[in-house]
Amino acid sequence: MSTLAEQRAGTAPAALTPRLRLVLVVLLAAQFMLAVDFSILNVALPVIGTGLGFPLARLQWIGTAFALCAAGFTLLFGRIADLFGRRRLFLGGLVVLGAASLAGGLAQTPAVLLTARVFQGLATAAVTPAGLSLLTTSFPEGPLRQKALGLNGALMSAGFTTGAILGGLLTDLLSWRWAFFVNVPVAVAVLFVAPAVIAESRPAVRPRLDMPGAVTVTLGLLAVVLGLTQAGEHGWGSPAALLPLAAGVVLLIAFQAIERRVAEPLVPLGVLGRRTVAWGNVAGLIAFVTETSLVFLLTLYLQEVLGFSPLAAGLSFGVLGIGTVVGGALAPRVIGRTSPTTALVAGGTVQAVFTAALLFLGTGHGSLGLLLAATFAGGVGNMLVIVGFMVTATSGLADHEQGLATGLATMTQQIGITLGTPVMSAVATAAMAGTDVLAGLKTAIAVNAALVVLGTLTSAVFLRRRAR
Repeated sequence: MSTLAEQRAGTAPAALTPRLRLVLVVLLAAQFMLAVDFSILNVALPVIGTGLGFPLARLQWIGTAFALCAAGFTLLFGRIADLFGRRRLFLGGLVVLGAASLAGGLAQTPAVLLTARVFQGLATAAVTPAGLSLLTTSFPEGPLRQKALGLNGALMSAGFTTGAILGGLLTDLLSWRWAFFVNVPVAVAVLFVAPAVIAESRPAVRPRLDMPGAVTVTLGLLAVVLGLTQAGEHGWGSPAALLPLAAGVVLLIAFQAIERRVAEPLVPLGVLGRRTVAWGNVAGLIAFVTETSLVFLLTLYLQEVLGFSPLAAGLSFGVLGIGTVVGGALAPRVIGRTSPTTALVAGGTVQAVFTAALLFLGTGHGSLGLLLAATFAGGVGNMLVIVGFMVTATSGLADHEQGLATGLATMTQQIGITLGTPVMSAVATAAMAGTDVLAGLKTAIAVNAALVVLGTLTSAVFLRRRAR
């Protein structure tokens, strides 16, 4: 297979060999499983709450326990992969993921389930950056790598929708426990094949671990996610929410100061200062925060307001999946004929309009037609933004900066996915008046649409200025 040494020597293959195809299948299977894992429990949350005794206001902790670790430890584990080997961390993370999924499926108490979710989050924080690094180092720079990264992005997006559908099927036909168990055979299969086809990958010169930066950014992200979650339970003005949020902001400011001084920073600020990288990642963050959290909100709407079964709710998101496929096919044409910024602005506008249309949802089944049409069109718009974000955030950089740019884009994706549900859950819970679930959901949908508008405006203002 292709190794770093082969690439430096110019002997890397110019076409996909059978061995490289197997490498691609193994890595994409792992990444697809992780994407499914983000959304597979959304549809099952009400059933899990009933089965294990979670009240509605605390259901978000099933997602937040996962999100805290998946978002907070991504940068740290990415650096650990550079230090001790990407394949080693990739395989170790899969072992933890399989064991935690088995424990979650067997859980009989909320404490055991939440513990399993914590370890699933830690495993995701390890496997995602390690897997992407293995993908980029296994394929030579150029068309092969671009194809691999394109397939990775498409499967990640498809995985979120597949998770919602699969979660509904498993919960309705078998049990919510299979939403955990399904990870186990996939993890075992990847662990069986990966050691034989994927070579170890680490830099020729081992970098130093920026421990002060790693600690501050990890604790800062953990504090921010915790504060957002507490806002949903205790109110946005409560000390339980404000103290973690304030601590998170202080820690992230400290992280920025540290990165300016250390010789080998965790995240070089010079690259972050580029307009395309900075504002491209802002657009990507908002795209992932809004669309993934919208699935959670609409899951609650379908089950708690319309009374749908988990299976029916999951199948309803198949229309959103079709929309993302259409958007993924349309995006390269839009970018080729116009520009990445046009894709960002046009996609954001479409997503904002059709997210706002969901404010007209009612308590009758007649609203289902509106929901399906809006999620389809919103999915098309969201995928235009995601592809535009990936192109924008990795363009205009030297070859030796491409790995960092791709890593930052992956971190943006990871944080956006993990933060979205806790943020919107906190907004919806805080806005619920007594048992008026629909009022709380509409408030969160309005905030969701406003965030999309904000992302679209920042792209239009700051990225078009760059184009001129």
